[in-house]
Amino acid sequence: MLSKMKKGFLHLMVVLCVATLAACGSSASGEEEKVVISTNGDDEAVEAMETALKGAGYEGKYVIQSLGTSELGGKLLVEGEKTDSDLITMSSYYIESAQNKYDMFADLTFEPKALDQNPAYYTPILSNTGSIFVNSEILKQKGLEMPTSIKDLVKPEYKDLVSIPNIMDSSTGWLLVQSIMSEYGEEEGKEILQQLIANVGPHLESSGSGPIKKVQAGEVAVGFGLRHQAVAAKENGEPIDFVDPTEGNFSLTESVAVVKKDEATTKLAQEMAKVIIEDGREELIESYPVALYEGETVSESNKPAHSKTFSEPLTVDLLKEHQEFFKSAK
Repeated sequence: MLSKMKKGFLHLMVVLCVATLAACGSSASGEEEKVVISTNGDDEAVEAMETALKGAGYEGKYVIQSLGTSELGGKLLVEGEKTDSDLITMSSYYIESAQNKYDMFADLTFEPKALDQNPAYYTPILSNTGSIFVNSEILKQKGLEMPTSIKDLVKPEYKDLVSIPNIMDSSTGWLLVQSIMSEYGEEEGKEILQQLIANVGPHLESSGSGPIKKVQAGEVAVGFGLRHQAVAAKENGEPIDFVDPTEGNFSLTESVAVVKKDEATTKLAQEMAKVIIEDGREELIESYPVALYEGETVSESNKPAHSKTFSEPLTVDLLKEHQEFFKSAK
């Protein structure tokens, strides 16, 4: 048997060897450290960003870390500037909340020429707008009138024929709640939301794309969700139509931001952020047809009739308030 002293010495040598090999492995390969891009973007957004980055010669210089909105948002709000992420594409309200808490993002080193004014540390990559959409064949079969507002959907004849996204799981659901609270206030808005949820029944969806899928399949007659999905379905010849609710079309942007790191990493991340905006927007606007920058245009069908902005700044705390409002109406 080895003495305790010998065992201790051997254990120390093993630890030192492992540490040395790890250090050598990271430097002997000669590979540069890759930029970690953390994103809540869906497949279309990630594909557009990668196409732009590869086209600009950055292939092999980054890794994509895809996370859900709440997962990535929670990561940012817990880790702050200590995060392993170098470049973020994320819901703008999460970026703002993380910046207010940690001051973790560097000002962008390029001028993106956005149509709306944004903080110096981020610029939008895409925007999603909410609306009502319908299956015109199902409306006709059920003898339902075309709705013009969210409030119309609480009528008894829409029972179990409406699908909406759940704000507890999907940021698209927040667009619905913003519309209701903005137009009707908390008291009347809660009554409308209660009746709407009752009409929705089993069709409360955890995904923002859930309602449009159910409308397309004919499982329900009416849904609330992302406007551009309904526009695309209609243009594809499906019996789908979209309705801009009188309560308003509210929008959420996703933006790019650079985490403050060492000079070399931050510089490379800034270059990639610029490429995503300057080279990636051409493809991004095809999937998310909202004009965000000077010179961009979209078709008339992709211009909502009642664009509105919520009266309060969108923050994670406001989202939580609206989630509690939603839960209280169930």
